[in-house]
Amino acid sequence: MRVETKLFLYLFVFFIPVVLIYGFWSKWEEPIGVTALILTALLFALSGFYLYMTGKKLPLRPEDNAAGEIEDAEGNYGYFVASSWTPLWLAGSAAVMFAGLAIGWWLFIIGAVFAIVAVCLWVFESFSGEYSI
Repeated sequence: MRVETKLFLYLFVFFIPVVLIYGFWSKWEEPIGVTALILTALLFALSGFYLYMTGKKLPLRPEDNAAGEIEDAEGNYGYFVASSWTPLWLAGSAAVMFAGLAIGWWLFIIGAVFAIVAVCLWVFESFSGEYSI
């Protein structure tokens, strides 16, 4: 977790001068932007601290070894469906739902029905048990 820890802590260090630059640029008259940037910096600090403390308790991963080989991280990453059209149908129904927000609720409801069907198909796509589709 060293890479992730460094990433978050570097972003924390980056946002500290950004807060000062933004504050001086806006003459400290716009408090929302300064507050948002301070909270962003603190969020990166909190995430980096958490990853640092968690990384101390765990053994080194193959990604953390500078002399590591590709074979060190090989293994089973899970089962993934080779090809599926279901995400396309889900994205299309989401597009219809978003268009329904601008056009009318009747179109949103039609898109929601298609989205529910697409999510059910996607969930049970690789299921081969009693309730398979």
